[in-house]
This record gives sequence, structure tokens and C-alpha cells, in this order.
Amino acid sequence: MNRLVCPLLLGAAIAAPAAAMDQSLVKQFEKLDPQTRLEQRCDTEAMWKINADQATFKPDKVIAYTFADPIVENGTMKAPGAVFRSKGEWYRLKYNCTTGPDHIEMLSFNYKIGDLIPHDEWNAHYLYP
Repeated sequence: MNRLVCPLLLGAAIAAPAAAMDQSLVKQFEKLDPQTRLEQRCDTEAMWKINADQATFKPDKVIAYTFADPIVENGTMKAPGAVFRSKGEWYRLKYNCTTGPDHIEMLSFNYKIGDLIPHDEWNAHYLYP
């Protein structure tokens, strides 16, 4: 279930500014179990930050668990094996994300963009155009 909720939330998140989250997006997050909410909130923040910081990327999808499972402790999620898609290409991504107790308020977020993932590796990691 956690992996299937992403498209709707992330699609809505693209349209919402990072500083002021749309109330409809907050309501969608609130419907999720806490673990899924944390992952979705962090993935959403990754898209916003990359879009705001990097003029060359326009992320439309983030997956926290492609190359390694995220590590979650006390409202903090480390995603050392994340990826994001931009303009039809996939890139490696690492991020650390800390939220408030509700997993909606963002307390801290940092990320590092990695290498472009070659097309011949996409199938092995369930990536798609």
C-alpha cells in the first residue's frame, strides 16, 4: 500500500508551493498511516527542494527505496538509496528528512543528487519512463 499511494500525493504536491502546503494536500497526508505519511511527506519535500534549487531538474517523481530501504527513527527518515525522475530520466538521490510529530511539518531536509541511472538498469529497479 505504501508504494502505491505515491502518484496521487506527489502529483498534487508538484502544484503546491513548498513554504505553504495546500490544505487539500494536508488532508490527503492526514489520511495515511504515520509511516506512509512520513515517507510521502519527505518525498514531496525532495521534489520541492530539487525543483527550487536546481534549474536543470524538474522532478515529477521521487522513490525513497529504490537502491536501499529508508532508515526511520524518531520522525527522521534517511533515504540513502532514493531516486528521482526529471524530464524522463532517473537520477540517484540521498536525503535526510525530519518532520514534526504529525509527519506534516518539515523540520529539516537536506539532499544530494547522484548520477544519472542508465536506461539498461531501469528494469532491474522497476523504474519507468
